[in-house]
Amino acid sequence: MASTRTLADLPVGNILSALLSRGGEHGELFLEEVRSLSVLLDDGRIERVVSGTDAGIGVRLLFRGRTYYAYTNDFSGGALLSLAGDLSRYAEGGGVPVELPAGPRAVAGPTVVRVPPSARGVAEKVAMVREVDRVARGLSGEVRQVRATYAESDRRIEIAAHPGVFVSEEQTYGVLAVQSVAGNDTGLAMGYESAGGTQGLEFLDGGVPERLARASAGRAVRTLHAAKLPGGRMPVVLSSEAGGTMVHEAVGHGLEADLALRGMSVYKDRLGGRIASPLVSITDDATLPGRRGSFGIDDEGAPGERTLLVETGVLKGFLHDRLSAMEAGVAPTGNGRRESYRNKPIPRMTNTVILPGATPPEEVLSGASGGLLVVKMGGGQVNTVTGDFMFEVAEGYRIEGGKRGEPVRGATITGNGPEVLSMIDRVGSDLGFGIGTCGKDGQGVPVADAQPTLSIGPPYITVG
Repeated sequence: MASTRTLADLPVGNILSALLSRGGEHGELFLEEVRSLSVLLDDGRIERVVSGTDAGIGVRLLFRGRTYYAYTNDFSGGALLSLAGDLSRYAEGGGVPVELPAGPRAVAGPTVVRVPPSARGVAEKVAMVREVDRVARGLSGEVRQVRATYAESDRRIEIAAHPGVFVSEEQTYGVLAVQSVAGNDTGLAMGYESAGGTQGLEFLDGGVPERLARASAGRAVRTLHAAKLPGGRMPVVLSSEAGGTMVHEAVGHGLEADLALRGMSVYKDRLGGRIASPLVSITDDATLPGRRGSFGIDDEGAPGERTLLVETGVLKGFLHDRLSAMEAGVAPTGNGRRESYRNKPIPRMTNTVILPGATPPEEVLSGASGGLLVVKMGGGQVNTVTGDFMFEVAEGYRIEGGKRGEPVRGATITGNGPEVLSMIDRVGSDLGFGIGTCGKDGQGVPVADAQPTLSIGPPYITVG
């Protein structure tokens, strides 16, 4: 991505000196430039093709544990000096000598983009979503509606901050999502499937659009003909195909340090204690090539890291941005993320993973004589203070004699994060990823999550 704007063209040292002229623990300039394209097909029609560039600079001051933040689309040195001077009034005391390395130093992320999004024209991407519609509808006459969304973006960020940060990174994102609705005289059912990450157009190789179309439509049709599963406490096996929705919602958010420090996490006082089965280890890893939550630097300029959160059931750490790390007296973990230059950074997950175990996935399933097999999770919610959660099951099956039985519909699973983690009694040797955009404090950021096939044993989980 050829940038037209850079902090190197600005009097960065003078701006940061103005920002810190009355004191402060941290002063920062965050430049972001994003070029994006999205194509939406709905009900057989191209409803939207939108492209554009958005760019701006955020200015942040940390003083005595509080954040003071402003942003602008004016890239002139005068405008930024004025904005920095305005923010400096929230501090009090003597000025801070600014420490700033020469820069910006370009950081390479974990992914090498092989086919840039610009290598193919808009017409080819429109034709692709039309083909997705054709394939999904061709699976069954019961497919009533198809919605296909393709999105790409090239993002360039630069961070200049006291003390000692002046770095940049170029990031590429791509995603294709397909939602199908099947219907008959008995009602409607939906299927959803998506793929993507920090990759170029190579993420579509190998027939991915057609595979997503068939998976989405097939899930909708199977669910349409599925029966309701009687509720109650029962064994549940979460297939690796389900992705890591449970680890993201029921565990990950509670391990974001700002929530823990404010007393809003069930895990707040449990560092070093057992919170899960000894079979369970969890990482948050921004260094995985190609994954949707991966990067070389976070939105504060800290290196992306692999952070061990849970090791054989024991809580080892939290996810920190710079502010929470200062408060806790630890080093940042590279989890300071923001939706755009309009937002301040906060602790966020990247790629959150329950690590694989040693049991073949078919043995995880065969060990359950009955209950529910979850192949695809739907939406859900969690109370981070108590750890209680509820998830919809987008695709599920009865477990019959240790095997996948008849499909079921309308199931939900409810439980408590630490309790369910402690009930995991078999962990598969496989690993499946899901992607999404995670919302928190009004901001959305790209993430991925993953898990192996998992068995939740006695005293079991509630299925409704």
